Order: sequence, then structure tokens, then C-alpha cells
Amino acid sequence: MKYDLIIKNALLFDGISDAASVQNIGIKDGIVTAISTNVIPENEGVKIIDAQEHWVMPGFLEMHSHYDAEIVVAPALKESVRHGITTIALGSCSISMMVSSALDCADMFTRVEAVPRSQVLPILQEKKTWVTPAQYRQFLEQQALGPNVCGFIGHSDIRAAVLGLERSTHKSIPTEAELTQMTQLLNQALDAGFLGLSVMTTKLDKMDGDRVWSKSLPSTYSSWQEFSRLFDVLRKRQAVLQGAPDAVGKINVFAFLWHAHGWKRKPLKSSLLTALDLKSQPFMHYITRTSGYIANKFLAGNFRWQTLSAPFTLHLEGLDVNAFEEFSAGEILRDFKDDDLRYAKVNDPEFRKAFKKQLGAIFTKGLWHRDFTECKVINCPDKSVEGKTFAQIGKEQNKDAVDAYFDLAVLYREKLLWRTNYGNHRPAIMHKLLSSPYTHIGFADSGAHIRSNAQYNFPLRMLKYARDAQLLGTPFISIEQAVKRLTSDLADWFSIDAGKIKIGARADIAIINPLGLNHELDEVSRAEMEGFGGITRLVKRNDMAVDYTIINGKIAYQKDFGFAADLGQEKGYGQFLPSTEVQ
Repeated sequence: MKYDLIIKNALLFDGISDAASVQNIGIKDGIVTAISTNVIPENEGVKIIDAQEHWVMPGFLEMHSHYDAEIVVAPALKESVRHGITTIALGSCSISMMVSSALDCADMFTRVEAVPRSQVLPILQEKKTWVTPAQYRQFLEQQALGPNVCGFIGHSDIRAAVLGLERSTHKSIPTEAELTQMTQLLNQALDAGFLGLSVMTTKLDKMDGDRVWSKSLPSTYSSWQEFSRLFDVLRKRQAVLQGAPDAVGKINVFAFLWHAHGWKRKPLKSSLLTALDLKSQPFMHYITRTSGYIANKFLAGNFRWQTLSAPFTLHLEGLDVNAFEEFSAGEILRDFKDDDLRYAKVNDPEFRKAFKKQLGAIFTKGLWHRDFTECKVINCPDKSVEGKTFAQIGKEQNKDAVDAYFDLAVLYREKLLWRTNYGNHRPAIMHKLLSSPYTHIGFADSGAHIRSNAQYNFPLRMLKYARDAQLLGTPFISIEQAVKRLTSDLADWFSIDAGKIKIGARADIAIINPLGLNHELDEVSRAEMEGFGGITRLVKRNDMAVDYTIINGKIAYQKDFGFAADLGQEKGYGQFLPSTEVQ
């Protein structure tokens, strides 16, 4: 056989076996056609990659992204491809861009996912011609995709399309006809090959635009009766529920567990946010791990928590802090559309008093630890405060840490850059979360939170955790198992054709230099976001780790030469991946 591409001397982690081995791999027409310990004949014109001392593995899967806007104008999704990701899922957290109007989609997406509405709305108004799930799939299939794409239909998307945006953001009870229409839209999405439904019950994320500014997402106004009608469709058709319990109240997690159970019925496949080792709730990891055990072992469910294989560190600007939504004084700041009014508000002594009091409220704590000793200035026109926490600055200036923060924010606004770590700071706890059979690795939010978060390289962080522990003689998971957790485990659970290197499989491959799994994985910079008018986003450019990303047998990215010239311009790389299990 004449091959298009041969990878020789590969230490192959195929996503299937529990032992890596040195192999040679032949690829023809995008398919793996040979895996052999013997030398594969090198015909004239074949591309040869010598993977000596490198790890060769299936391309990584990201099953929780928010690329829904970016894929419309920059379908190469290069920031993920450069980190070895070859398959991504759209439509998480109830926000798909499938059946509601361009204006509704923009208002639901932009503030929640922190991508400028001024960029997203014109893109959707120009490009969004689809109004049904089948048309949306057709649109995706016509795109020059970089990675493969699958996804969910969002409940907020469905609700806005059926009830209208205004009614969908109030506790309006849908009529029987409207509930029927919702289930029909869900069925249409499943018929079109989408994986399932995403929902949201935490009210921290708010709407953009002029019509329902600062309302929570439509999905959060649903009753459990409405959810149940949709969940019944998912259970019957063996589709997936992706969602999030209330991040503050938390109690409705029991409702999700109840709906997931499989006693005398099919379990509802459920993948929920989130299993993190939070500073605000240091014992929460016990609860998530235990609930996963109970849901699967005692309730006969098929339940997973989504976790992130990296420190959960946010980079923030001035008063632009999403976590302020967790308590009423902070929510007041988030509700101002006018920046002048927002910054003026923090000069009000009564407001500051209320803000400080509510910081210490135990029962409203969500993701944020609310500890200003853990919030450090990284850039400011006043260079004397850089590298210091707000508590240190306050001590030097003989004032409270909150006052030190507010005073700097008023002076410098978005030029005050600071960061804080919400969690995933204890490696031993991270190891337990990453190796748990009841977690999914992911939750990177790629394509969103572009100025505060950069987790595009989360698979490399997972490999680093596994390799570092191995080198220290304290392994918590083998490299082979870590690869499976990032590839075939996800592909099999979500029922898509991906995640394995075997004869007959599509050749989606990452070639990793293990020496590149170093401290550079955490170095943050900014880079222009393709297709968004010159705006920048936070990135981590650790280009020592990934030598090649191969999609459908074609080299999409190569460390020494960058991206293929036709990536995002010509079809032939990624493709739409339908569910292989939905009935």
C-alpha cells in the first residue's frame, strides 16, 4: 500500500490498551491503515514523521467549550488545535445558537461568556441563516472546520425560541402546546445527530442587550416539571444531559441525582458542572466524589462531574468580576450598564459597608473565596503596587483590603489588572478528582471568558500531573490511563466516533514531546482573536509540548512551521460527528 503519511518510532498510547508500545503507523486517505512494529515501506512522496522520544496518542477531546460564536467566523479554532485538541463540543450550559434569533443568541451568549456583544451580534446578524437543528448541522458541515465538531442543543435557546426572550426570562409557565413544541425541537436536534440537551440552573450568569438586561439565562426560570418533560426525551432516546446545579444554593443537585437514577428504568446520562477543589469550600471535593459514587453505584445511574485539569486561576480587570453576582452588593455593581455609575457606586460609604459585610456571609459562597489576601495585582499604572495583594496594599496604606481594592479600581479602572486562584491548588486533591471514575476531564470554556481565563491546554496539564507524579515515584494514574481519560473515555461515554488510534479509525492524532510538559504550561500572554476585529484574548502558548496535531490524516499544526495554510480555509480536516447511540 502507498501511504500519505507515516509516523515512525512512535511510543504509541492508542487510547485502548493499558501499555504503550513503540509502533510505526501508516495513514491513507485520512484513515489509519497500518500499525506495526515492523518498518513500513516509505513510498515516493509520502510524508514521514520521526516520532523518536515522543508520545503519539489520539487527538484530545474537549466536551465543554463555548466556541459557538467563534466557529461561525474562524472555524479553524486554532487555539485548541495548537494544543492537540481534535474534537470539540458546542452548546454547553444551555446556550446553543441553533433555533432562536441572532439577536436572542447574542443576548444570551455575550455577557455570560464574556465575549463582546459589539463583535458577536453583527457576526450572527450576517451569518445566521439557520433556524432548525438540521439547518445548523448543514451549516457546520459546510464550514472549513479545524477540529471535529459535535454538540448539544441548549435549553435557553429552546425556551427563547418558543416563549420569546421576554417571557422566557420570567417564571412563565409554558402551555401544553409550548411544552410540546420544546420537546419537538429537542427531538429535531437529536434526529440531526446532536448529543443531547444542556441546561442551567445557577442564576449567576446574566443576559446582555437592552430588552432583558441582567436577567438570568432563560433555562434558570424553568420549573422541574418542564425539565422533566425534556429529560424524559433524553432518557428514552439515550441522549446526554449536560448541566449545572445552583452554584450558590447547591441543594438542587439532589434533583439532578434523582432524575439521573436508573432504578427500574433507563438512567439519564448526565454530565454536570463541576468538581473542583475550591478554596471557598475546601471540603466540596468530598461531596462531589461521594455523590458520584452514590449516583452510579446505589442509584444505578450514568452520572459524571466535569472537572478541570489545571489550577482555576482568573485574570481580572478593575471591577469586572463575574463572581460578584454571588451576593447582593456585588450584584448591584454587575447590574450597572454604565461604567461611570459602577465606579461611582464604590465610593459610596454605605455601599462599601454592605459589600464588606456580605463578603463574610457563609451561605452565599459559590466559586469565589472572597479573600483579598489571595488577590494579587499583576499590572497597574502605579508600579509600586504590582506583585502585592490588596491586603498587603491596604496594610501599607493603613486601610482595609476592600478599600485598597476599590480605591485602585476607581483610579485605574480596567488598567488595574489582578489575578486570583479560585481552586485546584492542592495537587493531592487534584489527583483524586482527575483519577475518579465519576469525573469527566474538561470544562475549559474555550472560546469564552477571553480576558480572564485561558485553559485551552488543559489536556497537556493532565499529562503533566500524571508524568510529574510518576517521576516523583508517587503515581496516581498511569500515562496510558491519563490518555484514555482525555480521549477514548470521553468519546465512548458521549457516543462519538473519536478518541482511538486503531486500524480503520479516522487519523486524529497528537504527537507530544514529554519534555515540553513543564512550567511553561502556566505562562499567560495575550493574542489576537481571529475573526473578531482585532480584540485579544488570554492564551497559554507552551509550544514545546505539541509537535504535531493531525486531523483526518492531515497535518493541521506543526510546531516548527505553525498551522497548515489551508486550515480554516478548505474543508478536509474536521467534520461533524453525530451521536452513535441516540435512538
